[in-house]
Order: sequence, then structure tokens, then C-alpha cells
Amino acid sequence: MSLQSTVGIARTGAKSLRATVPEGIVAFLELNEGDKLEWRMDVRNGERLAIVRKATTVDIVGLPTGSKQSKRKDRPVRP
Repeated sequence: MSLQSTVGIARTGAKSLRATVPEGIVAFLELNEGDKLEWRMDVRNGERLAIVRKATTVDIVGLPTGSKQSKRKDRPVRP
């Protein structure tokens, strides 16, 4: 499934941009106001990709120093 949104200026003079998260993505990721998103960049077959997922408490707080526990791996979305 593919959804689109439009990018606009976040603030005058800023280099960042703002986009609305489509309703279908909000439902799929079970997002709520105040949730954090994790953005990852990748290049696959010469195509630039941005991978976004809902951050977990572990992602936000971080793991204790020396912890060997790994973060959840991204899984492909299946229709």
C-alpha cells in the first residue's frame, strides 16, 4: 500500500520541512499525539529511502551502558 502527503515549510528560515502523516499510516502504526517517530535513511538499488517507525520507550530512553539487548528490527510491510 502506498500513501502520499504534501511537504511544506516547518518554520520560516528553517531547513526542516513538515508533512502530515496520512490517516492510514496513523492507524497502521497505532500513533497517538505525542508519540515519537524514528527515521532511518537507506539506499537500495540506487533508490533513496526513508524508513519511519513508531519509536518505543527503549528507543527513546536508550539501553543501559553495556547492555547487549538489541532494538527491534524493521519488518517489511505486507499488503
